[in-house]
Amino acid sequence: MKIRLLTLFFLIVFFVNGFSQFAEPFKPGTGYFEGGMGLNWIDGELYYRFHFMPEIALGNFGLGLDLNFDINKNGNIRKEDFNTFSDYLSIIRYVRYGLKNDPVFIKLGALDYYNLGHGSIMYQYNNSPSIDNRKIGLITDMDFGNFGFESIYSTFAEAGVVALRAYVHPLKFGALADVPIIGNLEVGGTYAADFNKYSGVVFTRDFASTNISSNTFLSTNYPYSRDDKGRIQIVGADIGFPIIKSNMFDFELYSDYAKIINFGSGVATGVKIDLNGLGIFSTSVKLERRFNQAHYIPSYFNAMYEIQRYQIDSVNKTFYTKATMLANLTNPDNGVFGELDLHFLGVLDVIGSYQRLDKTPNSGELHLVANVSPESLPFVVRAGYDKINIGNEVQLFKVDNNSYLYFELGYKPVSYLLVSMLYNWTFTPIRDSNNNVINYQPQKRIEPRISFFYPFNF
Repeated sequence: MKIRLLTLFFLIVFFVNGFSQFAEPFKPGTGYFEGGMGLNWIDGELYYRFHFMPEIALGNFGLGLDLNFDINKNGNIRKEDFNTFSDYLSIIRYVRYGLKNDPVFIKLGALDYYNLGHGSIMYQYNNSPSIDNRKIGLITDMDFGNFGFESIYSTFAEAGVVALRAYVHPLKFGALADVPIIGNLEVGGTYAADFNKYSGVVFTRDFASTNISSNTFLSTNYPYSRDDKGRIQIVGADIGFPIIKSNMFDFELYSDYAKIINFGSGVATGVKIDLNGLGIFSTSVKLERRFNQAHYIPSYFNAMYEIQRYQIDSVNKTFYTKATMLANLTNPDNGVFGELDLHFLGVLDVIGSYQRLDKTPNSGELHLVANVSPESLPFVVRAGYDKINIGNEVQLFKVDNNSYLYFELGYKPVSYLLVSMLYNWTFTPIRDSNNNVINYQPQKRIEPRISFFYPFNF
């Protein structure tokens, strides 16, 4: 009965709003409905999936919803989809004012791949790497011309990551404002912290107990050595020199300093080049050399941080925290970072980055996002991939518990219909008896589906 009612609801939505074009980026006063149905294998268990994802833009305001139902063979909705209050709130994927890089940008909802400044402290941070544990956070960025700030509050459901970067163009307030190069000098300062009570816990040896339970981490009786450094706090300063700034070509030199309180510090120096090829293509390239003291990890808050913060490994009888990784880096170790952002003819969009330390094993981190959706051709390819703890190039594309992967391959038989296959390697939370998340484990999702699109104006 439940399946019949849901099917009827979605058929009404789809066929009343039937004939549309494949969804494109929409402008103020426009929006679109997207909905569909399919099958969803979650770790081998079959569900019937219905999804509904409308978005609208009114002036500078935007709203996006993300409603999904996974129904099993008995007609029951999968309990993990709606087992916390946050699951219901996350139906609102976002509410926003403005867009990134506008003078005012405010976004409430899922925070995907957020950067703070040049990324030395926070790079591609994602507050919801787990589909089954989606979070609601807040971004507030404001640029007043000669000064401004960027900020993030990762989740309202619990204590989490908070960060603020303030910046100023100091010479804009004096006679040197119009002097090339130095007139556009930018100076910034950053404070970032993780207020989760386990963020600063350091384990100095594997625990010896053979009776492992998920509650051991949360108790005060530890059968192993533990040192709580308190919340992870990072302070930083940065400076940027825009050497060339024009409509077609930008060239910037910059340097960042960051200090993790109670641990180490590091300096990054880099160059950023932006090229706009007469509307045909645009590209941005960043290259950095990083000079790191002991007990320091650059870009500490990364795409996988919410997974890395702490984990319980009951198989190997160890507890893992990212703060422990900091403590174990006992020798200085420099590193490199590179990023490429490419857009071509509105057809191809690619963002990729790679970073690693010179000597520390398993320190590589890869981030890739790609979108191929040509308007004149009937196919769509979308992909996102994050990989941490890479030891060598052979491991780059090995999907494991250090990876997050999203891939969709689709075909458009008509402009308003997309038939696609999705593959998602994500994480599912492990909860204790009080419904607290104490660990994450990999989760595989395979979803063949049909999606319908309907753009509208108002």
